[in-house]
Amino acid sequence: MAVAITAKDVAALRGQTGAGMMDCKKALQETEGDIQKAIDLLRSRGIAKAEKRSGKSASEGHVGSYIHFNGRVGVLVEVNCETDFVARTDDFQTLVKDLALHIASARPVGVSAADVPVDVVEREKAIFETQVAESGKPEAVRQKIVEGKLKKFFSEQVLLDQPFVKGDKQSVGQLINEVAGKVGENIIVRRFVRFELGEE
Repeated sequence: MAVAITAKDVAALRGQTGAGMMDCKKALQETEGDIQKAIDLLRSRGIAKAEKRSGKSASEGHVGSYIHFNGRVGVLVEVNCETDFVARTDDFQTLVKDLALHIASARPVGVSAADVPVDVVEREKAIFETQVAESGKPEAVRQKIVEGKLKKFFSEQVLLDQPFVKGDKQSVGQLINEVAGKVGENIIVRRFVRFELGEE
């Protein structure tokens, strides 16, 4: 029986290794949820940094902003790294600006799956269940279809899993990991808020 891997487990592994969300999830699945074994597996594949980053907190960083040219959409995003030195680098500053632009354009509902409000998930799930019920497929199959639709929903709606708007060959999470590898520090999107004129 497969061990259930939660978004919290994935986020914890990502925080300790700097590896991408999907890489972390795969490593946890392969090691049946054992965090230490998953860290070792990622390190052996060269995905995680060899140095131990778990003791380093990402408490520095930058709050970036983006206002669309017509003044109808605005974004604030907090992106954290480990040192003030890296926070001032061009690579980090460019990443923060790109993330603000991406959020304005792609309208994510949360940073990761764990951040998506429960009521939003429940609403989507109810819609999917209604759609599947009308298909007339057996009950056992229906649940799998709903789970698949929810997974696709997260990949479209969650910031780290969305294709990056300035180059959709990589996800936002992969872009962040690429910059993290370049600057040699953990980079974490802490939070963001998106405003659109007339929307609540």
